Amino acid sequence: MIFAIEEINQSDFLLPNVSVGYRIYDNCGSTLSSMRAVMALMNGDEQTAGKTCFGKSAVHAIIGESESSSTIVLSRTTGPFKIPVISHSATCECLSSRKAFPSFFRTIASDLYQSRALAQLVKHFGWTWVGAVNSDSDYGNNGMAIFLTAAREEGVCVEYTEKFHRAEPDKLMKVVEVIRKSTARVIVGFLAHVEMNNLLEQLSLHNITGRQFIGVEAWITADSLVTPTSFSVLGGSLGFAVQKANISGLDDFLINGFWERDCQENSGGTMAETVPCQENQQLIELKDDDDDDVAELRYSSNIYKAIYAVAYSLHSMLKCDYSGGCDKTVKVNPWQVVNSLKHVNFTIKNGDQVWFDRTGAAVARYEVVNWQRESDGSVHFKPVGYYDASLPSGQKFALRTEDIMWPGGNKELPVSVCSESCRPGTRKVLQKGKPVCCYDCVPCAEGEISNTTDANGCSKCPEEYWSNQNRDACILKNVEFLSFPEVMSKILVFFTLFGVVLTLLVATLFLINKDTPLVKANNSELSFLLLFSLTLCFLCSLTFIGRPSEWSCMLRHTAFGITFVLCISCILGKTIVVLMAFKATLPGSNMMKWFGPAQQRLSVLAFTLIQVLICILWLTIKPPLPFKNIKHYKEKIILECALGSPVGFWAVLGYIGLLALLCFFLAFLARKLPDNFNEAKFITFSMLIFCAVWITFIPAYVSSPGKFTVAVEIFAILASSYGILFCIFAPKCFIIVLKPELNTKKHLMGKG
Repeated sequence: MIFAIEEINQSDFLLPNVSVGYRIYDNCGSTLSSMRAVMALMNGDEQTAGKTCFGKSAVHAIIGESESSSTIVLSRTTGPFKIPVISHSATCECLSSRKAFPSFFRTIASDLYQSRALAQLVKHFGWTWVGAVNSDSDYGNNGMAIFLTAAREEGVCVEYTEKFHRAEPDKLMKVVEVIRKSTARVIVGFLAHVEMNNLLEQLSLHNITGRQFIGVEAWITADSLVTPTSFSVLGGSLGFAVQKANISGLDDFLINGFWERDCQENSGGTMAETVPCQENQQLIELKDDDDDDVAELRYSSNIYKAIYAVAYSLHSMLKCDYSGGCDKTVKVNPWQVVNSLKHVNFTIKNGDQVWFDRTGAAVARYEVVNWQRESDGSVHFKPVGYYDASLPSGQKFALRTEDIMWPGGNKELPVSVCSESCRPGTRKVLQKGKPVCCYDCVPCAEGEISNTTDANGCSKCPEEYWSNQNRDACILKNVEFLSFPEVMSKILVFFTLFGVVLTLLVATLFLINKDTPLVKANNSELSFLLLFSLTLCFLCSLTFIGRPSEWSCMLRHTAFGITFVLCISCILGKTIVVLMAFKATLPGSNMMKWFGPAQQRLSVLAFTLIQVLICILWLTIKPPLPFKNIKHYKEKIILECALGSPVGFWAVLGYIGLLALLCFFLAFLARKLPDNFNEAKFITFSMLIFCAVWITFIPAYVSSPGKFTVAVEIFAILASSYGILFCIFAPKCFIIVLKPELNTKKHLMGKG
């Protein structure tokens, strides 16, 4: 302050013929002392160095104080007198109210920015579980309130919030106990210097170490906190510091003053009597020793700006010019200085621009410092970044994380969370009665994923996708159908081909013995047509195996329907022939001429054409097509043939069933007709097996899932085909091969 005033008084441009005077009071950390000093300043005219200070008030501005609580009292005391108060370090946001403190100004940023920056700093390092301790004062309470609000917005949870006053040792001990028991490894200390010193002493005494402290400008660069035991508690601390002073000439001024005082004290007399102090070598040595100390001054720049702000206000009010000086007849009132300060705007010699913004945004610039120990054991407040509230969002912070030393001398970032991060594939579920940062990690359900850490929920995979085993990615569902490489398919193909081979063997046997009475008596033409249709029945089951396609879906159902109708039609023709043959043996009967070979062929053709017509209508109106069934199984897709028109499908089956029942009924009627080889009873058995298989097939078909539906249908086709083959042709083959002596007309007529 003295440096700035002397610089102004020596200036030819600022207040050229006016000298600025001052009085300095030390409040000794007492609000009462502050009030006494203020009353003394406002009590009458002051004489300075034998000169009278002109103006209606003894003081036109007050620079101070350092602490917010004392500054609030000071501002309220001077408020009625409208004396401007300019503080260099009172940061309480409460002082930003122009209504409550109309004559208060400051050259330091409001805690609004520091508190928000604290929350952003904590969030930047992923600390979502922190403790908070603050001074029980206007400074601590207001600053902590802003921090807690900002922390909630940043998603940071506060395990505890404790406060104490420097005169409350019991509360201090409670705070120490809370810290000792807490699980949060990071502590935000919004404390004044005195409270921080008290807390530090108790933490050192109780050996509570390993915590990561986050500090504010009030204590983070305080040399007095550096003791032989303090680094074990505060080592690695991070915090915001006021930017270092950068005022040319200040270092020489301070060192000269110290040098002169030091020489005077050493000589035990006055400056005039001190001979050794005249030697330049001593000054150079002292300058070299104290350069580092001067460089660490941080609030000096704020004081320098405050003095110059008052000077520029007076310069304007006194209508000073560079040639004629200032008008000393002008009576300056404090309230006029207040109004003038509101509009002041100037640049000091280091390039900083000064104006008074109630929000403090114009000067909201901080250095981020880190408590580190040098190789010689000394503690150093190392700058590791900065915070500038005037910059755009996203550019306010700049940190050199690699330069930070963490508690215990570690280079590894400490972790402070209530719950560990939930890995991808899980979601967070809040723990009942606890903050939002405390949660359990629950795996995503099947078919859902989360591909980010700490996901609040899981998202469903698209219909054709399914979650992988880790539930962190959607993968294509497995497409299931009855494919040829499967064991089940191989078994079904074996029995299909075996049936075809058996049918061909029977046909060959009948062809070789086509002239024998047994083959002739059983209508050889229909028998060969029946064997041909059975071969097609066996082969049509192959169309059900493999990946469904448009042609295979249409072919499998129509081929099945037509071949089975052809087969049943042949059996029905044989049954009618048996009935007609016995009717023809009656006297006067002429039945066989109405159902000869031509009529038999025509009946088979007619019955088959009806099924062909049904199939054509089905394929025309709504044919069966490939369909991806994603509802039956969640984890896989069933590729199947949709029926298209259910009416068409059940019409095909119904028509086959109608012919089978008609055949069964006629064969049942002819089963007891006299003959040694009555074919009707074998037809009855074959139709009984056929109907039983397909009646059983219906519920099995409806209830079987996926590819097993197709397997059931193939099984029904093979079972009914084998039933017809064995029931109708096995007895004949037995006689032809093993009992050829029975293959005579005499035996067949029952006369043997």
